[in-house]
Amino acid sequence: MNTNGIFARTTRNRREIADVLESLDPAQWDAGTLCEGWTVQHMAAHFLQPMLVGFGQFFVTSLRYRGNTAATIDHITRRNAVIEPARLVALLRQHASDEVSPPRVGPMGPFAETCIHLRDIARPLGLAADVRSEDWLGLLSYLTSGKAAASLTTPARIRGLSFRPRGWETSFGAGLEVTGTPEALAMAITGRKAACADLAGSGVDLLCSRG
Repeated sequence: MNTNGIFARTTRNRREIADVLESLDPAQWDAGTLCEGWTVQHMAAHFLQPMLVGFGQFFVTSLRYRGNTAATIDHITRRNAVIEPARLVALLRQHASDEVSPPRVGPMGPFAETCIHLRDIARPLGLAADVRSEDWLGLLSYLTSGKAAASLTTPARIRGLSFRPRGWETSFGAGLEVTGTPEALAMAITGRKAACADLAGSGVDLLCSRG
């Protein structure tokens, strides 16, 4: 995918995520996600981080946590999660078309989050809400390219494995085979153990045993 294509897909996904969030009831907003310690409301706030928090503000905040990126993101997410759900949805719609390219992750970072975090919300709630298969295929290509951001996956997690999306005549990587839907493959590659039950092949146990 070229940069313009990534931005266009990210915009579309944000708008569709806003539709999903708007459909949820208060109990669902308070429900847990696949990101430990985060509710749906936390995740909704996190979607807004690339648009509302510039690099300078992120860097200053990170100094409080001695450069710990995960802790910095958690802090910003929890701070923004005090915004009421309706306002979070409105902000996501308002900033859906913002073209942001964060340091180290570039435009693929926000795009990946629209795919993965939507399912982080939808899987525990039993919702079918999902991005398009073509988005997952583009993300799989990136995740297995050796250029993926460390916050998404690591070479050690996918080393010696081949990923074959069910229903598509393509594969990514080389080694023991792991098959499944494009969504389940990408979720497992990014460390979501909940997706392991949806996979098959000789490489599943190896993939799912890795951190």
